[in-house]
Amino acid sequence: MTTLGRVPYLRIGDVDLYSEVDGEGEPVLLLHGGFCSLESLRVTSDALVGDHRVYAFERPGHGRSADIAGEYGYARMVADTLGYLDAVGLESAHVVGYSDGAIIGLLLALDHPGRVRSLTAISGNLDPSAFGDTGGALSKEEAAEPGPDVERMHYERLSPDGAAHADVVLGKLFRLWTSEPHIEPKELARIDAPALIMSGDRDTIPPGHSLLIAASIPGAQLCAVPGTTHHLVAERPELVSGLVRDFVTAAATRSTGRRSGPS
Repeated sequence: MTTLGRVPYLRIGDVDLYSEVDGEGEPVLLLHGGFCSLESLRVTSDALVGDHRVYAFERPGHGRSADIAGEYGYARMVADTLGYLDAVGLESAHVVGYSDGAIIGLLLALDHPGRVRSLTAISGNLDPSAFGDTGGALSKEEAAEPGPDVERMHYERLSPDGAAHADVVLGKLFRLWTSEPHIEPKELARIDAPALIMSGDRDTIPPGHSLLIAASIPGAQLCAVPGTTHHLVAERPELVSGLVRDFVTAAATRSTGRRSGPS
């Protein structure tokens, strides 16, 4: 770990990424959404740290982590996440991802199942066409989560790249969201970790798409948070965080029981 300006960073590949670790217990990895910082999941983190050790980092171009040259891609995001798990010495963790973080979580559970003890995927999608009636052509303002004004204020306050760089990040995210991911629903049958699929009942991701994800993962639970949009983590933070905590706690209890059972 290096310290840049008295703030903890980890060297992941060729970049320094901001990291936070707090609490004790079964490890939980938080993965924020696009154009978000860890502040968007602060209530969720606070709800988990009482009984779990919570790990979180900010991807390039988000929060306190400087941007990278070139376009964004989920393959790079997964690689950075695996690098982070290795850097903090975690073989596996309970993964809680929101939006882009949910997509990363799904890809981790598919391609690196040994790293995922349980998966909570909040407002994730399998392909760009899932964005409701927009056919994938959503605006930056509709897509940025949990609201461009709030997250832009966080960006301007936290980003080492300066406030003006926000539009560069949003441009790259817009191109990502309208071109990726491409996950076949039938592939989700390979996920064997306990899974909770959550979205808002008025989400940009249609309820039917979240149902498809949950129905495609063996034993997955589905939760539609009432009266919320794609910004549900900001609109109903206590409710969302309580549901996440209860699911992760139950999954952690089951995983601990399996590891401590008869040999």
